[in-house]
Amino acid sequence: MQIIVFEDTRVRELQPLVNLKPVYGLYTGFRTLREKLEYFTRDGVQLTYHLRRYLAAFYEEQHPEAVINRLDERDVLLVNGRLVCNEAAARVILEGAFEPGKAYIQDDTLLFARLDGSRLVTDAGGLLPDLFDTVTLADELVCETVTGFRVLEHLWDVIAFHPDELLRDAETLELGRIDGDVHPSVALVNRANIYVGSGAVVRAGAVLDAEDGFVAIGSGAIVDPQAVLMQNVSFAPWSRAKIGAKIFSNVAVGVASKVGGEVEDSIIEPFANKQHDGFLGHSYLSSWCNLGAATNTSDLKNNYSQITLRRQGQSYPTGLQFLGLLMGDHSKSSINSMFNTGTVVGTGSNIFGGDFPPKEVPSFSWGGCGGFEHYDVEKAVETARKVMERRKVTMSSAYEAMFRAVADNGAERGTQNSFF
Repeated sequence: MQIIVFEDTRVRELQPLVNLKPVYGLYTGFRTLREKLEYFTRDGVQLTYHLRRYLAAFYEEQHPEAVINRLDERDVLLVNGRLVCNEAAARVILEGAFEPGKAYIQDDTLLFARLDGSRLVTDAGGLLPDLFDTVTLADELVCETVTGFRVLEHLWDVIAFHPDELLRDAETLELGRIDGDVHPSVALVNRANIYVGSGAVVRAGAVLDAEDGFVAIGSGAIVDPQAVLMQNVSFAPWSRAKIGAKIFSNVAVGVASKVGGEVEDSIIEPFANKQHDGFLGHSYLSSWCNLGAATNTSDLKNNYSQITLRRQGQSYPTGLQFLGLLMGDHSKSSINSMFNTGTVVGTGSNIFGGDFPPKEVPSFSWGGCGGFEHYDVEKAVETARKVMERRKVTMSSAYEAMFRAVADNGAERGTQNSFF
């Protein structure tokens, strides 16, 4: 039986965070959805990954070992890529207790389906659809209701699920193990809940306080002098906490990212930069983003009411009291920028000005509170290339094509495969 982890049409609701990655490339906790799925099903099955075609070439480049967008068997088990896998979900997949011709649905989401693979191809060439229309698919199958699975349904779920997921991810850490170079003056509070990987450096006067939670510093990461990390904080390999940083309360920092100032309850993907003073709270910062000095986000309304998000002109209640900035890849803010609660910024945008920009900033926008113009694609590509080169990453032709695909297919132009 071939197991295909798929993207469905609901993925569009998670833009712009998925513009340059498949949905299972999103983080909640310190692992991506793919990493969670592979961790809990490790050595038990081989997974095939389905994703939008414009992403496929770069994804194959990054994961040459993976089977991508390929149908090899007639007997297929579909697994929704928005599933946030845990041990119970993995057990269901590993045991393969799915009946042929059945779809397993939680609320209005098709989570699993076992079917003949010939139903999935879209043309004589044998291509899988760009996105699976699970409503149509379910109409052709016998449906069974399931419960108890965690699934990304809304853009803000990555933040809503994050505290629980961070603790669950931390259960796999070797807490209490300190292999890196820790200066004698560093305050290590509750060493049993601290991990410092080999090659990591924790410099003079830093505080790793695991009295209430855990602190994990990955291999090769650096914690600069007088930085304070506490209450469930994970720094991935080769990341950096800058001088005097205050990082606390459920923060996950990705590979090679630099973080300073005050950060709480946030996810920072690999290769992002928020190294200056300023507050980031209950926010999601995608790869290759840069927040200028003294950029501040609001994550709580003055009247303490629930936060709404604006998507394509419509307001959506999140049910959350705390929610800050959700920023797509390669976007940037200038010095002294401010973001209101529940602000969504698309891919490749440049934001500046002395007041709050709108709570919805489309991809490839240039401007701020005074209005926006379209960010020239050629200039955006050149800037992105320079940003990546500074981290010794070469923009491949596959990455450039993917980047240009997002720039060329904006939702405001109403294309079929629109992006935010």
